[in-house]
Amino acid sequence: MNQFKPQIKIPATYMRGGTSKGVFFNLTDLPEYAQQPGEARDNLLLRVIGSPDPYGKHTDGMGGATSSTSKTVILSKSDKADHDVNYLFGQVAIDKPFIDWSGNCGNLTAAVGAFAISNGLVDANKVPENGVAVVKIWQANISKTIVAHVPISNGEVQETGDFELDGVTFPAAEVVVEFMDPSDPDVDMFPSGNLVDTITVPDEGTFEVTMISAGIPMLFFRASDLGYEGTELQEAINGDPAALERFEKIRAYGAVKMGLIGHIDEAKVRQHTPKIAFVAPAKSYAASSGKVVEANTIDLNVRALSMGKLHHAMMGTAAVAIATAAAIPGTLVNEAAGGGDLNSVTFGHPSGTLKVGAEALQEPGRWQAKKAVMSRSARVLMEGFVRVPEA
Repeated sequence: MNQFKPQIKIPATYMRGGTSKGVFFNLTDLPEYAQQPGEARDNLLLRVIGSPDPYGKHTDGMGGATSSTSKTVILSKSDKADHDVNYLFGQVAIDKPFIDWSGNCGNLTAAVGAFAISNGLVDANKVPENGVAVVKIWQANISKTIVAHVPISNGEVQETGDFELDGVTFPAAEVVVEFMDPSDPDVDMFPSGNLVDTITVPDEGTFEVTMISAGIPMLFFRASDLGYEGTELQEAINGDPAALERFEKIRAYGAVKMGLIGHIDEAKVRQHTPKIAFVAPAKSYAASSGKVVEANTIDLNVRALSMGKLHHAMMGTAAVAIATAAAIPGTLVNEAAGGGDLNSVTFGHPSGTLKVGAEALQEPGRWQAKKAVMSRSARVLMEGFVRVPEA
């Protein structure tokens, strides 16, 4: 009879942040072999989530079988000056054995400050008895600073409240998140130096595109150029395999044009970045909840894909890129929002609306983003241990 080793137990917290959820770990709680980047860590986290899963269900793991719920986070006390916590994000592929570490998750960022406070990663003197704790986060994937404003009641993180976020079923406490200098100060956040470029995709055509790296590398197209209204819900695209294949092909060519990969084949192992999105002028539609979003309540419509599927709401990092691009006259995002000087916009997405703001400055020869701000919410769903078979 074969002898199999028992499962190992790892302290973990299952959290919702914004419109995403994932498994959070304190770095020092991971097995020693997984405290360093590499194949051993990736294999452990893949097993935690339940990937790769050819059935696409994540039945045997903690994942939710969508890009919004197939996520892992590793946090540690920061070794960076004037920062509280280091935040490392892993986007776990559902049907493939890989984890993409190339970008941030803006939605889960809203939960980072809460986890850090509750797990002693933030100095106690920075946490008021009642009020708001300001947590300075070092985003290790992209080497950026994020500031989370976490509400505190009676010395503990306040999770309940009346803040409503479209794409999240129940209200919770508001967490204001500031993405500082979301573009690279040493390079133009428009990789080509242009606000609008053209991209030719074999058998698909030539399209105008705004390519921007702010929050996360993004490709913005006009919805009409791709044959869409900009008011589509998930099923209209996710239920169309040909459409998904077309979007991925366009994304791959866009990744090459942005200089993120050298050949389109490399896009297969870089699914998290860049993201692809399409924009359209404000138009009324019924959101996935049935709520009618009126055209006069939004500035534009945006639909974005993540890990090969249309997102049910909006990725937080994509919202940073939307806010930044909207603030710069001449981009396709600014055009869709009506043009002009815009320091904040409200956009429609499949689940409803989101208001985002950004500060962008034109320096000699290039644009730079100084800050993007949005409100999210977060809460602990479960805490204790995850169990996985020993490697």
